[in-house]
Amino acid sequence: MRLLRTLFLSGCLAAALAGPALAQSYPSKPIRFIAPIPAGGSTDVLAREVAKHLTETWGQPVVVENRPGAAGRIGADVVAKSAPDGHTILLVNVGHAINPSVYPKLPFDAVKDFTPVILLASIPLGLVVHPSVPAQSMKEFIALAKAKPGQLNFGSSGNGGASHLAGEIFKSMTGTQLVHVPYKGSAPAVTDLLAGQIQVMFPDMAVVTPYIKAGKLRPLVIATQKRSPALPDVPTSQEAGLPGYELAAWVGILAPAGTPKEIVGKLNAEIAKFIRQPAMKERLQSQGFEPVASTPEQFGTVLQTDVAKYAKVVKEANVKVD
Repeated sequence: MRLLRTLFLSGCLAAALAGPALAQSYPSKPIRFIAPIPAGGSTDVLAREVAKHLTETWGQPVVVENRPGAAGRIGADVVAKSAPDGHTILLVNVGHAINPSVYPKLPFDAVKDFTPVILLASIPLGLVVHPSVPAQSMKEFIALAKAKPGQLNFGSSGNGGASHLAGEIFKSMTGTQLVHVPYKGSAPAVTDLLAGQIQVMFPDMAVVTPYIKAGKLRPLVIATQKRSPALPDVPTSQEAGLPGYELAAWVGILAPAGTPKEIVGKLNAEIAKFIRQPAMKERLQSQGFEPVASTPEQFGTVLQTDVAKYAKVVKEANVKVD
């Protein structure tokens, strides 16, 4: 009996010591940071800033690997099937929470197959147009769209993405007919918007803030309750005459399900410290992001809540993905 008790206590002690030892030895090799978006956008830049900081801090390369397309499903599938050892992590945005509602046959479970690491920042969505569009306000744009049904094109980051969903909800709320043009990520959509190949986008505002400040795009509304510090002159949806049109995106990091909590905790602590640096916070806010730096548990709650919320939104707006 004494031998069994000794063995049991030894096992408990070994387990207790294994967690800290695991965290101390991590990372033991390069980290793949899968970003299911094209290179060049503001969210991609944020991922690279985080990767650079972790590389410099831990002395192991953290390599951003862009896997764009399919509304983030390609990159997410790679991480869902990776070893849960913290050496493969996933950049995600709110589209990850939308996908289960618009793609019922996902090759992974958006919640169960991942471990939340951190919610980096939130980003308001909005409505922006090419300067050639003869509308100076959202009311004028709605009138223009109704006068020219099916003649205005709105680009998005891809079928089922947040910017697509924002456009479909706008159409449903205003009774307008806009033609959806999906792209493989926000960056190529913005490129075509700047060139006038499409006339409209409903993007996360961090993507287009530099072009708005440069006068290359015209913002008509920001879909939040409060004005953005980065774009203080842009009216909210309530102020613009469309109450209830409130949509915010977010960007965070997930790891494969089963990743040890000690490793998740180490990732979270170091990334949160970086996001909270005054210079980094100021830089993010100037680009249209609102820094968050959540705990893993808080991000898990946001993810589960948004999966349920957008399921309802998709159904009510009758969003269809070809």
